[in-house]
Amino acid sequence: MLKLSMTVPLLLLLFVFFIACSSPLEEQALVENAKGPTNIPSEQPKTATSKPQGKTSSTIERSEPALSSNKSPNLPVVGLNQDPNLGKPKGGKLIQLFRDPPTLDPHLTTDNISGRLVNEVFGGLVTLGLDLNVAPDLAERIEVSEDGLNYTFHLRKEAKFHNGKPVTSEDVRWSLERVADPETQSPVAAQYLSDIIGVSAKLQGKANTISGLRIPDKHTVILTIDQPKSYFLSKLTYPTAFVLDQENIEKNGTDWLRRPNGTGPFKLAEYQVGELLRLARNEDYHLGPPNIDEVEFLLAGGNAMLMYENDEIHVTGVGLADLERVLDPNEPLNAEIITAPTLFSVGYIGMNVNEPPFDDALFRKALNLAIDRDTIASVVLEGSNIPAKTIIPPGFPSHSPNVIGYRYDPVRAHELITQSKYGNDLENLPRITLSISGSFGANVPLALEVILQSWKDNLGVEVEIQQTEWATFLQDLHNRRYQMFQLGWAADYADPENFLDILFHSESENNHTNYSNPEVDRLLLQARIEPNQETRFELYNRIEQMILDEAPWVLLWNSGETYALIKPEVKGYELTAMTIPKYRYVYFE
Repeated sequence: MLKLSMTVPLLLLLFVFFIACSSPLEEQALVENAKGPTNIPSEQPKTATSKPQGKTSSTIERSEPALSSNKSPNLPVVGLNQDPNLGKPKGGKLIQLFRDPPTLDPHLTTDNISGRLVNEVFGGLVTLGLDLNVAPDLAERIEVSEDGLNYTFHLRKEAKFHNGKPVTSEDVRWSLERVADPETQSPVAAQYLSDIIGVSAKLQGKANTISGLRIPDKHTVILTIDQPKSYFLSKLTYPTAFVLDQENIEKNGTDWLRRPNGTGPFKLAEYQVGELLRLARNEDYHLGPPNIDEVEFLLAGGNAMLMYENDEIHVTGVGLADLERVLDPNEPLNAEIITAPTLFSVGYIGMNVNEPPFDDALFRKALNLAIDRDTIASVVLEGSNIPAKTIIPPGFPSHSPNVIGYRYDPVRAHELITQSKYGNDLENLPRITLSISGSFGANVPLALEVILQSWKDNLGVEVEIQQTEWATFLQDLHNRRYQMFQLGWAADYADPENFLDILFHSESENNHTNYSNPEVDRLLLQARIEPNQETRFELYNRIEQMILDEAPWVLLWNSGETYALIKPEVKGYELTAMTIPKYRYVYFE
């Protein structure tokens, strides 16, 4: 998702990332862990197989880690039958501080906050497990043809919607047809589903149905894609591909999201906008019911650390103001602190390359060179974030130290801006407005203030700030109304395509900077289908360097070492590098 992450008193980041998609950190700031874009307000068991019909490889019990091979999957996939919650204590209510989601419609979800909730209420053919590998969800077995083009999904006969109605292949068909319908106006359908033959045609109004979608019987779905792509199943874990109940939507009109009939481990039991959102256990969940009775999200705001210490919430991130105290071994809270995993995310300032003065690459490069990220990260952010050198975050597939970003060089920055077409009249530059997510009149993060001052001091460039409420910010972002914007992106799945292709291909709906390079487009298309992983990653390294050289972004931060507090009675609460359905694993002791 642009998985946008929202701002609830966040973990110590001045930039907490939105998906996908994909943002994410966890809770407070942990709240930011979702797919797709992430909002940067702040400081901040698996696929096994059975023998299918036709030519395919032999059965396996468990899938390899993501991207262990870049060959198109040609193994039939079946689910594991053991319920991971067997023998765990039941009951209890987990309470967290959260914020209102921009939407609860999976087909419209693009941010981390919405994604966090949608992943618990709804589900799709496949999901991501705790190990971040693709795992069966509504499908119990998946067969992939030898040529990597046909995916056959065999639905679980025990899978039901929350009202007890069985899930059938017709529900899958209707859901995919809905998200591909131009009237749905899904902002991400093309990005996550256009590999399926016929989706693009329907999105463009050139077809009434998806030609690459077949349902031979009530428990079988066949999807045909245009070319073999190793990451296709991973894309289906995004909410865009989730299965909805046609009757629920058509009978309730615009009110259906108040009473969504999903298939996920939790039901939406109560939602009071700005006050409370409560999820209740789905006793009939096909992968095994959750351990806890409820998850309660407090939406009215508050001081997270104070609420945690007063036993009002069970989980919170730890901000800079409290970090030294909590890390002290003599502090009682020290026994409850855990280190959160580094997020696969990157924070950045995007520039619309079609609008002056960002229509000049020399100007954009100068902005990158005029920022001392290392000093800001160590002094202002106190080491909580890592200066981003590349688009692909450290530790993510294809990340390479040979890809070169921008170091602080104010002399070179001044040279470049002088050489730009605006260099002869810098005092009369077009007005520059940086749009960020936030309430009107809210404080601007200190790190961002330092960046703006650096541009003024080193280049004579002045930038104004405009703050917009998150849901409106996302809408304007997708409509490409911003000249300059601050955002973050968190991985939806472990493949470089999720960063470089989705964010920079000229025809991508998530290319909010309007960046366009025909050679980059050509190489991106080549990388999509390259069967050799080493060659494919080399292509992505080349692509990434080309994009960095043209500087449509000002890179900011990667997630650094962050901390969370979890009450000792809470067990099974996993902090993950990407947004996944996870509350069903939580239990109390």
